[in-house]
Amino acid sequence: MWPTVKSLVVETVSWSAPVVFAAMGGFTSERSGIINIALEGKMLTAACVGFVCSLFTPNPYLALLAAIGSAILMSLFHWMLTQKYRLDHIISGMAINAIAAGGTNYLDNKYAGSSTSQVQTLPLLPFWILAGVLPFALYLYSRYTRGGLRLFAVGNDPDKSRLLGIQPLRVRFCGLIATGVFTGIAGAMLFFNAGQFTDGMTAGKGFIALAALIIGGWRPVPALIACAAFGFFQAVQLLLQGTPVLGAKIPAEVFSSLPYIITIVALAGLLGRSKAPAGLGKL
Repeated sequence: MWPTVKSLVVETVSWSAPVVFAAMGGFTSERSGIINIALEGKMLTAACVGFVCSLFTPNPYLALLAAIGSAILMSLFHWMLTQKYRLDHIISGMAINAIAAGGTNYLDNKYAGSSTSQVQTLPLLPFWILAGVLPFALYLYSRYTRGGLRLFAVGNDPDKSRLLGIQPLRVRFCGLIATGVFTGIAGAMLFFNAGQFTDGMTAGKGFIALAALIIGGWRPVPALIACAAFGFFQAVQLLLQGTPVLGAKIPAEVFSSLPYIITIVALAGLLGRSKAPAGLGKL
């Protein structure tokens, strides 16, 4: 009984932590008014670049910095597309995801896929602790600091913010830098956990992070709870695979789809009640 409970807790935390970081990255960008469906692509880029870097250096901290740096570059590209060239936020996010998918596939075939070397990784426990603390820190930042209040002001009404002397471009720039940092950490955690990179290894975690943020009403602490719930269902499906339920053998594909089914059901029930930032998607 105890090993099963322990395994369930560890799997829940292990799966939830990178999703929490990605959701917090979505918080800093969407609260500033930028729709961010590109969390998936930024995580994937970070995981691939960080792993490729780790093939050339024995220092895992450099790999972590490479992962964060690549996600920041993707976030700055996102900022340029939406704020300078004023492209539709959804289309630009889809473009970033497509670029990330193609670019990481190329790097995987050229470097990661053919490599048999063991890479140095960092312990995950500090990342798990940080994932639990970060949403509360962002809550305090967004409620009780000048920068946090400006973030909310721009996300709620960019026009009124300009009248008050706040520059939405600058606030959104900083918000997307934070997005790059958090999604970079999330991507690095994925290859630290696996010890390697595989094509498409994010497997929809960026979209689930965005779903958790929406279910949490664009608030960091409720988003943390939603991420933990999704992590729990992911852990359950891993532990139940191959185990008969009420004497019936259920296909593994049913268990694999369980977290995503829960996500869709939760969004269908709560999306209408979640209040998005009023300035989301506005210039």
